[in-house]
Amino acid sequence: MKRPEKPRPDDLLLDVKLLRFFDVLYSTRRLARAAEQLGQSAPTVSIWLTQLREALKDPLFVRTASGMLPTPRADALLPTVQEALRALRALSSEPRPFEPEHADRVFRICMTDGGMLTLLPHVLMRLRKLAPHVQVEVIKLGSDTAPLLESGEADLAIGLVPDLDAGFYQQALFDQVWVCLVNPEHPRVRNRLNTDDYSLEGHIDIVHGTGHRMLAAALERARVSRKVFVELPVYLGVPAIVSSSDLIATMPSRTGHTLARSFGLNLFACPVPVPPFTVKQYWHERFHHDAGHRWLRGLVQSLFLEHVAEHPDAGA
Repeated sequence: MKRPEKPRPDDLLLDVKLLRFFDVLYSTRRLARAAEQLGQSAPTVSIWLTQLREALKDPLFVRTASGMLPTPRADALLPTVQEALRALRALSSEPRPFEPEHADRVFRICMTDGGMLTLLPHVLMRLRKLAPHVQVEVIKLGSDTAPLLESGEADLAIGLVPDLDAGFYQQALFDQVWVCLVNPEHPRVRNRLNTDDYSLEGHIDIVHGTGHRMLAAALERARVSRKVFVELPVYLGVPAIVSSSDLIATMPSRTGHTLARSFGLNLFACPVPVPPFTVKQYWHERFHHDAGHRWLRGLVQSLFLEHVAEHPDAGA
């Protein structure tokens, strides 16, 4: 003879409506009043009471002249029932809004070293004003950016991240063209920079990331070869080298405008036709509805829309 199967733990879980009924009956002590509050008929709540008694192996509520009074078992169960109802209500409630003035979370943003020079100061300035307790960790944009966004180790990436898999959102921030930085005391390049000058002069090459590959591909298509005398992994040393030599540095326009203004360098449009590109912010769909994440993305978007409107000549 086959033994009856033991009920699984989940099979013993009480229906939410029974928990609500228990809580209401405990407070009203009247079946009729509990039925009214719950919008149910008297026979229905009587059935519910029977179900509760069978499930919990106790009378739970006993009819007296003073109403349906709880048994000691019902008294002991009440805190658990109320806590369960609070937890269930929390599950279905609206998420708490993000309050930047009180928030103390850490935002982790991936960006290039050029972004750290040109974009990060603006982001930090706005964050310090609106969310003074928020911290920022900057992670170098690279081949691990997508998995960092997916895992939540990074909140946002700002830059150019091509070939993302499904599951990522992206939003355009501004366009970048290509410019050249030149020493204002350059002995040969004074008021203009043409393709012949570009081919004849010495260059600094910043050998990192998607931008470098775009520039190299454009030079190859145009059949322009550069005399590269210095290769750098980042933009950090570029201003000092340009201002003390006759070497030319080619870079995206926002970085170029920032360095030219800060170090008194001459700026020219790149004479080689390098395709422009759009700087975007990227995030994973796991965090698309997170209140703090949405606030950060909105801040970044509004910040750079304002900047482009105020400085249209920067090309970003």
